[in-house]
Amino acid sequence: MKIQVLGPLSAAVNGMSIVPTAGKPRQILALLALYPGRVVPVPTLMEEIWGTELPQSALTTLQTYILQLRRRLGTAMGPGVPAAAKDVLATRHGGYLLQIPSDAVDVREYERLVADGQQAGDQEEDERAAACYRAALDLWQGSALVDVRVGPILEIEVLRLEESRLVTRERRIDVDLRLGRHVEVIAELTDLIARHPQHEGLHAQAMLALYRSGRQAAALGIYQRLRGRLIEELGVEPAPQLQRLHHAILTVDPKLDVLRAARRSSTFDLYAA
Repeated sequence: MKIQVLGPLSAAVNGMSIVPTAGKPRQILALLALYPGRVVPVPTLMEEIWGTELPQSALTTLQTYILQLRRRLGTAMGPGVPAAAKDVLATRHGGYLLQIPSDAVDVREYERLVADGQQAGDQEEDERAAACYRAALDLWQGSALVDVRVGPILEIEVLRLEESRLVTRERRIDVDLRLGRHVEVIAELTDLIARHPQHEGLHAQAMLALYRSGRQAAALGIYQRLRGRLIEELGVEPAPQLQRLHHAILTVDPKLDVLRAARRSSTFDLYAA
């Protein structure tokens, strides 16, 4: 079985999709897929489907949805297989679980690659770190579970995954900047700061990439627009690190050069106190 949640929900056995068309069974499959090999309690599944307003028939209806998923699974598995569908989508005391290897789900492969990238970065192996982060991000086919109507539990999981995706992109860009790939990341950063107009870390990266590309005025303009936005919308000044980065760009600080920058520092913390 192969399951993808980093984008549209996809689950296939022997090349045959087992993803149901109905909304609530899709939610159940998505939630179980996020915890391969772990029991998801019945109350958690019910909360995901119905929130706090449970119908009187909630348990019976949930069991029906599980049966529907098992039927789709059994059809895809075919006859004569050692394990029946009920052994893969198993019932345990108080809940259900998908008994599949964790690496059958793309999010686990994503998390492994991110961890490898962090380890490589800690060891100052920037080329390997960049490759790991890039491979992790390449697993994404769109927003997480983009075609699944999410309830309160999946909503939290989707937010967690999307935040992780953004942090991974930021870390990969930090590594690319350390490797001198400032020109290559400008277009990506232009898109990111438009999507995240108050994200100071991304703005710091954009400022540094533009400065190193010989575009000092554009780098200063990024700072001024962010500062104006933060003052107008939140009534605050940019973080001290960003203010010091702005001053360094004004004074053409040699520390901004690729070869003189701190090797393991993030762009945002380049001028941390």
